[in-house]
Amino acid sequence: MQQIIDVFNLKLFTLLEHDFTLGELIVAPALVLAGILLTKILINMIVKKLISNGSNADMVHLVRRVASVLAIILLTITILDFLNVPITAFAFLSGAIAIGFGFGAQNIINNFISGWILIWERPIKIGDFLEVENAKGIVEEINTRSTRVRRTDGVHMLIPNSKLLENTVINWTLIDTRARSTLSIGVAYGSPVKLVAALLEQSVKEQPEVLTNPKPTIIFDDFGDNALMFVAYFWLNANVEGDMRLVKSNIRFRIDELFTEHNIVIAYPQRDVHLDGQLRVISTDQADTKEET
Repeated sequence: MQQIIDVFNLKLFTLLEHDFTLGELIVAPALVLAGILLTKILINMIVKKLISNGSNADMVHLVRRVASVLAIILLTITILDFLNVPITAFAFLSGAIAIGFGFGAQNIINNFISGWILIWERPIKIGDFLEVENAKGIVEEINTRSTRVRRTDGVHMLIPNSKLLENTVINWTLIDTRARSTLSIGVAYGSPVKLVAALLEQSVKEQPEVLTNPKPTIIFDDFGDNALMFVAYFWLNANVEGDMRLVKSNIRFRIDELFTEHNIVIAYPQRDVHLDGQLRVISTDQADTKEET
């Protein structure tokens, strides 16, 4: 037994004024693995408790991040204390690391701080529908460096957190999921305009996704070059852009049905051609004679 103890107390090397033994190098990794496993178990228990109490995804995400950081700090201090390594021994090393981060990792630090700002202030939450630089998608995860967004085409996009704070971002669902949409249509001149407005209003109100408050509005917009122009304004709950496009498609289908039933023609571009001078009609025989000569 004493031989085993002597083996574990065997000094291997000296670092930061501390003699590291074989036993410390064996036990320290085991403590790290045990601490990581215990941390994951405790964090999962806390997350499950929050979910069962009805906490939203952003609160769960915040608690998970804070608990992970605190666990890492506590585990690091515990391991250093076990190895009898004073924290002051890392003063010079930490200073060098800080200088290196200051010069070579400005973007990383900027994104890291921006990530915590997003988590605490919550201007963007998990599940929000964003529009960033002509890209639209749903926020799936907010990490300390970047935010993961699933675009409407199914592609995942990683956006640096600093870009979400420094640039203009359209959040369609920041306060609620209500969004206003418009639909334009032109009918032929001579169409009964009041009937057209009534049919447009009917086609919009028949869609269950369209909100009754504010109620839809039909505007006789303009006397166009080729058509009488109407615009329908309506509100609906749309978490993603695809929902809005689907509703507008259903409205167009219904408009086409109603207009067909009431013989209302949807206008198309027309041009009037004016010819100066006289027109002379050439018979088929005369044309054949000219071709032979």
